[in-house]
Amino acid sequence: MTDTNTYLIRGARVLGGEETDLLLRGGRIAEIGPGLDGGGAATVDARGAVALPGLVDLHTHLREPGREDAETVYSGTRAAAMGGFTAVHAMANTFPVADTAGVVEQVWRLGRDSGYCDVQPVGAVTHGLGGTTLAELGAMAESIAAVRVFSDDGHCVSDALLMRRALEYVKAFGGVVAQHAQEPRLTENAQMNEGVVSDRLGLAGWPAVAEEAIIARDCLLAEHVGSRLHICHVSTKGSVQIIREAKRRGCDVTAEVTPHHLVLTDDLAESYDPIFKVNPPLRTADDVEALRAGLADGTIDIVATDHAPHPIEAKETEWSNAAMGMTGLETALSVVQSAMVETGLLDWAQVAERMSAAPARIGRLSGHGRPLAVGEPANVVLFDPSVSREVDPAAMASKSANSPFRGRTLPGRVAATFLRGTPTVLDGKVQ
Repeated sequence: MTDTNTYLIRGARVLGGEETDLLLRGGRIAEIGPGLDGGGAATVDARGAVALPGLVDLHTHLREPGREDAETVYSGTRAAAMGGFTAVHAMANTFPVADTAGVVEQVWRLGRDSGYCDVQPVGAVTHGLGGTTLAELGAMAESIAAVRVFSDDGHCVSDALLMRRALEYVKAFGGVVAQHAQEPRLTENAQMNEGVVSDRLGLAGWPAVAEEAIIARDCLLAEHVGSRLHICHVSTKGSVQIIREAKRRGCDVTAEVTPHHLVLTDDLAESYDPIFKVNPPLRTADDVEALRAGLADGTIDIVATDHAPHPIEAKETEWSNAAMGMTGLETALSVVQSAMVETGLLDWAQVAERMSAAPARIGRLSGHGRPLAVGEPANVVLFDPSVSREVDPAAMASKSANSPFRGRTLPGRVAATFLRGTPTVLDGKVQ
């Protein structure tokens, strides 16, 4: 990667505003204003591009250790940089599971070595994701990785007593439990959203109530305990309503929505193409509308990718045997532009709040999610919303190609990403 210490960004529209220049020096934003003199700095022409704080993903699967055939920390962070991310939270469902200080420190160090974005490990809530005994929450919090987000993502902490204990435990160090809301008995053998399409296709359904019941229970538990709760990948209209009411009551709950749940619906399963198989499943058009409205009004706090890479053989098989999950890091900002900005539901400043500032706050991630202001860390993404591109997974940085947007034309392109003033992406290419 380029090791130049000083960059002059010319003509960027900070948060979509008027064109201005930004001088990046020594890892920080040194000056902002029109007509800056870079004093020999390398110049980046950003005319027409929107400048945003480096994006932060609260929900990424990097697969390492154990599933390096699908993704590695190196390849996943390169994909993150291509998507405009300067920090990602790596989920715990690795092999071995990230349920000890040793494993989370390994992931943290791999992120430091990659240099493409910061990697903040997410610790497992329960030992081995087994849902029966708490993992080493305190040891992970006190480790060099300083874990603050804990999740059994991919598995629901379905035992109410265990969930209560986890919520109580993380209060001691300001942590948060990120719940994968899926009542297991209601979703046994589920293949897709339960509804008209599943009935027509004869596929076992994943009912909305299986998500909503866990969210309602956990909001009540979080209120009772006085702890922080985060809801992963919200997917139903009813879930949005429950979270909205919980927030109205004062519950300290936050929530995320994925890019794919903002645009894709369950009718895509009619193709029987496993690229559209995901957990939670794609829902209905009414759910999509409610998710967009919830993200717009702040009921849903953030967009998180749930980037879930899989090797080709895990997806190129019959639907019932295919793995659940989609890649998302390299298309997230384009999907949000299409679903939220071009529809007038969000402006670029609000996109920065939901994809940078808020996820950094939830994850207690210092140095990220900061405003583009003099003296702040030079974590910057330049995004050109005026161009369009056809999604080609083969051209992506991720090791896996299971993008649900393959062959689709999406608006916008990340032109450059800077991590503490060092370019990880320039002219749309990884450095």
